[in-house]
Amino acid sequence: MQIFGVDIGGSGIKGAPVDLERGDLAEERHKVLTPHPATPEGVADGVRQVVEHFGWSGPVGLTFPGVVTGGATVRTAANVDKSWIGTDARALFTDRLGGLPVTVVNDADAAGVAEMRFGAGRGRRGTVIVLTFGTGIGSAVFVDGTLVPNTELGHLELDNREAEKHASSKARDDHDLSWEQWAHRVQKYLAHVEMLFSPELFVIGGGVSRKAHKFLPRIKGIRAEIVPAELQNNAGIVGAAMRAADLA
Repeated sequence: MQIFGVDIGGSGIKGAPVDLERGDLAEERHKVLTPHPATPEGVADGVRQVVEHFGWSGPVGLTFPGVVTGGATVRTAANVDKSWIGTDARALFTDRLGGLPVTVVNDADAAGVAEMRFGAGRGRRGTVIVLTFGTGIGSAVFVDGTLVPNTELGHLELDNREAEKHASSKARDDHDLSWEQWAHRVQKYLAHVEMLFSPELFVIGGGVSRKAHKFLPRIKGIRAEIVPAELQNNAGIVGAAMRAADLA
């Protein structure tokens, strides 16, 4: 069975059909740049371009970088235009995609669901936290395999500012940090999250997970096991398709 997944990020909108038996992309993903400002209309146009690239005509799952309630309504918009707040994203995307069935889910929650079924969290019990490092820091918290949605732990306060402003992948690029310097910031963030949740496992995702060997060995003093995401930067696409399939 195949369902289309789209991952909306702060820098890019990427998508592809997903093979739900394998938990992997059925075709090479297509990506367009996220418009700036990332308004609802502009992002919806980008999503339409990605879906039309494949000539897709079935259900579509989409991630959104913020809190989404009821599979539809956007409540926060930290890394996209503030005009998203209060938007019925499901209705917007359904209209822009010509009436295709649409499901919208928080981006990190989607990545987490994919990692828990097909990736690094497969079969793990207890508290597992999937963290995606990119433009911001997304989070997905699972207790015995059950998702606690919309946790948004990237907005925890760390050193008198939001943690994602200090320890995201974008922060590493913006401040020209070495891998060692950035690993120290990530370590400090993980220690703070560990103090609050005492997880058994951290799964580190986002595009930076492809380079996990450059920073994970530098992180010390965390009691929980820390592993890179296995689906890497495709986890959001896969998880979005999974959620759409669940509701189809």
